[in-house]
Amino acid sequence: MPGEEKVALIDSHCHIQSAEFAGGVGQVVQRAREAGVGKIIVVGGAGDLSSNRDAVQLAGSFPGLFATVGMHPHDARAVSDEDFQALAELATSPKVIAIGETGLDFYYKHSPPEVQMDLFSRFIDLAHSTGLPLVVHNRESDHEVARLLRQEGKGAVRGVIHCFTGDFEAAKSFLDLGFYLSFSGIITFKNAEPLRDVVRRLPLERLLVETDSPYLAPVPHRGKRNEPAYVRLVAELLGTLKGLGLEQVAETTSRNAESLFRI
Repeated sequence: MPGEEKVALIDSHCHIQSAEFAGGVGQVVQRAREAGVGKIIVVGGAGDLSSNRDAVQLAGSFPGLFATVGMHPHDARAVSDEDFQALAELATSPKVIAIGETGLDFYYKHSPPEVQMDLFSRFIDLAHSTGLPLVVHNRESDHEVARLLRQEGKGAVRGVIHCFTGDFEAAKSFLDLGFYLSFSGIITFKNAEPLRDVVRRLPLERLLVETDSPYLAPVPHRGKRNEPAYVRLVAELLGTLKGLGLEQVAETTSRNAESLFRI
């Protein structure tokens, strides 16, 4: 995307520490820079502790990269007390700016719902005690996620619902809790018109953009490996939906991310 309009975007959620990017992260970061992506948040929590350690190490290797630490709800059943303590210690690393990815996933239920809710509550408490925001995964669990954030967070925990795909009522419930909503390449998919309608109704001042790389590549790259440079395509469509230019979308969503994550 070299030569395009200069903007300053933030990919608020990606997993470029994963095996799909082995040996090529430098080139991925360079392409992101050329596309106007000045900051990238590398999210831990996929599979085991190694993804968190790799995220922290990667963030320390490049300027403009930051990390989060947590554990995906899919893997909640495998998280021991020792694992949780190790994550709490990793959270003190200088470039760790959030707790997550954590949350609930009642679509796949790879871990029992009650186990997911217990671990999510512990991560909410960790965010509260550290003062760090939460990066929340939510799939078919709107009510339970909002209830736990309200009950355990006690109004003092900030964060983002990443890769939001819910309806307007769910969006409003999270906005009322003070959370941001982040949108991914899903909004470019042909069958995502209901989600695009939700985007049109939401205030830009509460939105972030993300790739969730290597997943969810936006059109016209759907089905291929996603990467942070493509967050520009998400921002462009967001602007189209709201009748705004890319520069304003980039400026506002980046300011939102900087405010939430204090970067």
